[in-house]
Parts: sequence; structure tokens; C-alpha cells
Amino acid sequence: MLKAIFGNNPQETINRTNKAVIIWLGVGVGMLMIQILLGGITRLTGSGLSITEWQPLMGALPPLNQHAWLQSFNKYQQIAQFKKINNQFTLADYKAIFFWEWLHREWARLMGLVFIIPFLVFLFQKKIHRDMVKPMIILFVLGGLQGAIGWIMVQSGLNDTDIAVSHIKLAIHFMCALFLLVYLLWLTLKLGVPDGEVLYAPKLKRLNIILLSLLFFQLIYGAFMAGTHAALSAPTWPDINRAFIPEGMAANGSFFYNLYANPITIQFIHRSLAYLIGFISILWFVKAIKMPVYSWLYKFRLIPLLLVILQIILGVLALLNSVFFKTAIYYSVVHQFTGMLLLTSLVISLYLSKQEQRTAED
Repeated sequence: MLKAIFGNNPQETINRTNKAVIIWLGVGVGMLMIQILLGGITRLTGSGLSITEWQPLMGALPPLNQHAWLQSFNKYQQIAQFKKINNQFTLADYKAIFFWEWLHREWARLMGLVFIIPFLVFLFQKKIHRDMVKPMIILFVLGGLQGAIGWIMVQSGLNDTDIAVSHIKLAIHFMCALFLLVYLLWLTLKLGVPDGEVLYAPKLKRLNIILLSLLFFQLIYGAFMAGTHAALSAPTWPDINRAFIPEGMAANGSFFYNLYANPITIQFIHRSLAYLIGFISILWFVKAIKMPVYSWLYKFRLIPLLLVILQIILGVLALLNSVFFKTAIYYSVVHQFTGMLLLTSLVISLYLSKQEQRTAED
């Protein structure tokens, strides 16, 4: 039965059918990055609580007439965000924030179709080997779980007290999305990278793992920055309110509370991690230029470093412009996108240097 469905020889099947599947997965990577960006825009524009219901099927269409719009607006008027900060909103204002949350959900639905329909077609055409089925099922489960996490996050803000979703829940939703992105990218690399391009480079690999570990915390603190609007607490650079170690980092309760809830502390950690990542990226680049010149890893050597430099510059620009709402959104979105590119570049470089047996000099 399995042979009839998936074919006989895994390697032959992969060699023959990789291209279409790789393109499909690559499109998925791109769509997922757009979805994460839409999530960032939704948060930055305060649009995340504009749709107070979750209707996975019926909610695909926006309100189609004036009566439906007024009903939707009336439901939004019952929550604290409207009552406390948006009570001056007209229906036109409501439509503006509704759009971003609707587009965010609609793009998720489109991704579901883009993944499921080609998967079934490839399965029928025997282009997906049985060894790939389990990872694909895990991918679908992770995607569904991410959608559920997103709704739980939104629902937690639909009350009479909270004007926004907790930045902790925001960070969880954001990091789960990035985990899904990394998982999908890794599957794509497994199919698309020739075995001969994966080098034995243990020192480079160790630096890569350190960079990814630091970036993990940096991305969490990036979500904290967005969720607490921490940039507004110190929109200066290179100092932080005229100091490099600012006052007030231990002013709000316990040590651990300050780590995740004090805007000044959050900003200080976010900046410090950026500089540390920049320094280690330089060390990684120095090691990478020793790789064989014909290898993909050598050709890839500049990408992570350039992205780190660009990310730091964009972070500074986002910080300095944080007091200007529209400009701040632009820089913050580009900053987030560059962060995703940096993450994917480090995952790619890790994959290219993950092989255990020696095939090139370290």
C-alpha cells in the first residue's frame, strides 16, 4: 500500500520530484514571513482587538453592508480598548483598524489552502515520499496550533479592563510563528541543499548556535519592545536618556519583574543583545572566510553580518522615530522584516555547517 502511494526508492523519488515540492515549500516560507509582518502591523496600529469574534469559515468575508458594519462596530464598542482610548472613533476609523486584523486572518486562511491543496496533489502524484509525510503533518498541526494561540491571545484582550493584549502573550504568539518559520525552512533546506554543500565546520557551527541562541532572546525582547512601547521611554541613541546604564531599571518590583515588564530594562537588554550579536557575527564572518571558496557556506559568508549591521541601523532609526507614529510603524515593520531575514540566514548557515563527518577544513 505505502509503496503504491509513495513510490519505491526514497532517493530516486526525491531526486525526481524535489523541484516542485521545494518551490511549494519556498512559497510557504515567503507567505509565512508576510503573515508575521502583517501580525506586526496589526499590533503596531492597535488593530488586533478590532474583530471580536473568531469564525474560521464564515469570518472570511468582511461586513458587506452598512448594517453589518454597524453591528461589528457595536461589538468593538463593548470592550475596554474602545471605552478607554478609542472612544472618539468613527465608523471610518473602525474600518481602518478592522482592515489589518481581517487581512492578517485572511492571509492565514490563504496559507492553509496553499499548503493543503498542493500537498494532496503531490501526494496523489507520488511526489511526496512517505518519509516526508510525518514532517508535513507536524507542519499542519503547528500551523493550526498557531492559529489557536492567536485567537486565545486576542480573546484575552476582549474585556472591560485591558486596552491591549499582554506583551507576554504577544511574545509567545510571535515566537511560535518564528518556530513554524524555522521548521518550514529546515524542511525546504533538507530537500533543496545537495549533500556535498554541507561542510564539517564545528567552530563555525558553535558560533552559529550561540548567535541563534542570542537571537532567540533578542526576538523575545523585540516583542516586549513592541508590546510595552518601550522605545517611547528612551527615544535616544547612543545613550539611554543621557546615560549608558540608565536609572530606573530596578524601580518596579522584583528583579524578574523588571526583566519582562519595565520598559527601560527591556530597552537596555534589547540594545545590549544587539551589540553582542553584532560582535559575534564579526567572529562568525572571520571563521566563514576560511571555508572552501567553492562552497555555498563561503559564498553565503557576508549575508548574516550585513543583515546584523542593517538590523542595528534600522533599530536605531525605529527608536529615534518612535515619537512619530506613522514613521515609527514604517521603521518598525522593516526592522522586524530584517530580523526575520537574519533568523533565516542563520538557520541556513547552520544547516550548511551541520554535517558530522569531516568534508572540509574547519
